[in-house]
Parts: sequence; structure tokens; C-alpha cells
Amino acid sequence: MLQRRQLLRGMMHLAAGAALLPAAVNSALANTRRKLPWRNWSGSQQCLPDRRVAPASVAELQELLRSSTATVRPVGAGHSFTALVPTDHTIVSLSRLSGLLDHDPDTLQATIGAGTRLGEIGKPLDDAGQALINMPDIDEQALAGCLATATHGTGAGLGCMSSYITGLQIADARGDLIDCSAQQNPEIFEAAKVSLGALGVITQVTLQNVVPYRLKRRTEWHSFDEIMEMAPELASNHRNFEFFYVPFSGMGFTDTHDITDEPVSTTERLDGNDAVEQLETARDWLEWSPGLREFVLGSYMKTISPEEVVASSWQNYASERNVRFNEMEYHLPAENGLRAVSEIREAIDTHHPEVFFPIEVRFVKGDDIWLSPFYQQDSCSIAVHRIYDEDFVPYFKTLEPILRRHGGRPHWGKHNTLGASEFRELYPRWEEFREVRQQMDPQGRFLNPYLKSLFA
Repeated sequence: MLQRRQLLRGMMHLAAGAALLPAAVNSALANTRRKLPWRNWSGSQQCLPDRRVAPASVAELQELLRSSTATVRPVGAGHSFTALVPTDHTIVSLSRLSGLLDHDPDTLQATIGAGTRLGEIGKPLDDAGQALINMPDIDEQALAGCLATATHGTGAGLGCMSSYITGLQIADARGDLIDCSAQQNPEIFEAAKVSLGALGVITQVTLQNVVPYRLKRRTEWHSFDEIMEMAPELASNHRNFEFFYVPFSGMGFTDTHDITDEPVSTTERLDGNDAVEQLETARDWLEWSPGLREFVLGSYMKTISPEEVVASSWQNYASERNVRFNEMEYHLPAENGLRAVSEIREAIDTHHPEVFFPIEVRFVKGDDIWLSPFYQQDSCSIAVHRIYDEDFVPYFKTLEPILRRHGGRPHWGKHNTLGASEFRELYPRWEEFREVRQQMDPQGRFLNPYLKSLFA
């Protein structure tokens, strides 16, 4: 409250000062178009575009596309770490193209505005008698950005979010609207389900959903060796399963979700944001002695009781993430995942005593989407993080070869060093995607420098 008052007082002083400026100066200020900087959530991607616009309607978006010849990059919530958005030209926010637009109680399908944040979908769908089949563990992303990068939750029998798309609408470089599905414009549909925003601006998406359900979420702490032994069975026996390993602790925790009819309830829970800060403190104090650090952390973690939460699915999937970070995530063939995790642990122990963020391991069902990292591959997804204000490059440089050696494909929204030639080898339908992209946007209006390096 005090900070808001101080901000308000400062703004009033500035306004009063501006009123006293000579008229000519005021006029000059009024006629100067200021550039507004853009940055992603972690600050690793930034740009100073000529224009930042947020169309209030699809018609406004169409007019923008028809009246401009400059590069246009759509942006959601800015939760991607790769250079998908930065441009010197126009950034289009989808934030006002949001909300539940339509739903069908018979098919359990719903049409949702592309700019809707995932955290704003659950309640309206629940009121309409529907629920998302699965969700990621962060719900701040915009729906279009989530789908464009094949963002996923966890569950060996559950696909990424894009695998539940049944239809979508996209505005092309001419400002024309194209509706597509498996029956209507099927090639565009297959390309647009994971498109990196390189085909056009997606305006709305229709998703296949299910009836609302309640999940029981259980978190338990175990030694690293116990988790490695338990993981295959836990992945097979639970609807959703993931685990985290805490570097230099010898410990980690498993996280399972299962559908239940039990009443809503919760046990005492560990604050995840506080926990990360405590791990950072342990690193700062004990980095000089990995053995002592493991003894202290491991001894404490063995005292943590299991946690249980029973809640509606949309309330139980996501965790609050207030500690900003940079992230690299690769999706490996499922059978290679645990071997890679063991190698990553060894590499961290040997080369990176500065690391304290937990390693996150999830499981995702394969699909047939052209640019999905899960294309014809049941996957084990391994994510590594570095706090936002520390240099992530050396750490990621050590681990990326391990992830690639085990057949991994990088998450489209997470840091990686791959280029067009590597992606072409990883994706059998790469050239088909490029052909559709060229047909829809022959002048490259939706390509910023990073995307030009991949598709031009």
C-alpha cells in the first residue's frame, strides 16, 4: 500500500511539472511516439519494437495485418525463453482476444479466445460443465502461446496441450481468416497446431475437453536412488506423475495426481517459492563443501511429511512460480529418460556446485503433430533451471550434449542452441511445415530474425 502511495505521489509530481513546461515543449512531447520496450518473463529476451498493439477484436487485427507491411509477431504472456517474439517492427498482444466464446455440451468441446490465460480457463469451463484434459504446471501462459510451443503437463498416457485441438481460426498475412480442422484445410490445421506463430495470428481455438473432475495430488520425499527405482511404476500407475531432484541433497520428491471422489481437502504444504530461496541460501553458505551441503539438505528433507491436496483439476495442476528463472527442457524417448537424469546428476556434481534449482522430470504421450517434440515419441521431459539473474549459459552448455545424445528434442519455448539443420533431422515433417508456411506467408511477414534462421 505504501509503495502504491509513493508511486501515485511521484506521478502527481511529474504531471504537475509537465503542466509548467512551455507550450511548445508540451506540444513536442505530445507529438512524439514513444517506443515501449518488450521483455519476456525472465528478461532473457528483449526488444524495442516500433509498435505494440492489442486489438480489441478480430476485425481490428485483420485491419492491422492488411494496412501494414512490416514484420508482425504475436505475443501471449511472454513465458517463452527462446527468441520467438523479438522484432524491431510490430508486436501484437492477444490479451484482448480472450474468454470462453462457445461450448458444446454434447461433444464436450469449447472454443476459447487465443489470448486467454490458462489460469482463466478452468472456472468458466467448470461452469459450462467441462474441464481441460490436462494442464501444465504454470498457468500464466496465454493459450495461443502454450499451443504454439507444444507446452505440456505430465502423464504417460496424456499428450501435450496441442494434441487436444479440434479446430482453430488463424489470420494470415493478408488479414484473411482461415478456419481449419481435420476436415477443413487439414494441412494448415496440422501445421498450425504447433506453429511457433510463424503461419499467422491464431485468434481462437476449439479444444476437446472432458466432464469436470477432482484430483488428489500427493507429494512425497525420497532418496534419489529410490526415485530412480520407483519412477517407471509410478509413471504407469498414476494419471499424472512427475518428480524433482534437488542437486547436492541426495533427495527429491515425487508428485502424483489421480482422479478421486474424495472431498476437497489439504494438508500442510511446503511453500515452493520459499523452498527455492532456502536452497539458494544453502548454496551460498555451503558451496565450498558439497558433502556438508548434502548432509544438511538431505537431513532436513527426510523430515518433510507427505502432502496431499484434493481439489478441482484446474486448481490442482498449476503451482505458483514467483521466483523467476531461465529454463532448458528436452524431450527424450521415454526409455532413455532415467539414464539421462543420472548422467545429469553426475555432471552437476562434477562441474556445477553453483546449481541449486531442482531438476524436473515429466512424462508425455506421443502424437502425430508435425512440429510437436512428441511426434511419434512417448517422451520423458527433463527441465533444468537457473535463477534469472545468474548466467545460465555454462550450465546449459554442459547438459545440452547429454540431452541431445539421448535423442532429445528441445521444447520450442525453452533455451537451446539448435538451428535449422538440426531441427530438420529431428522432425520428419519439417519440409512439409515449411511449404505450408511459405504458402500462407510468402513475404515472411511473421518471421523475426530467429524464425528466419529456421524457415527462410
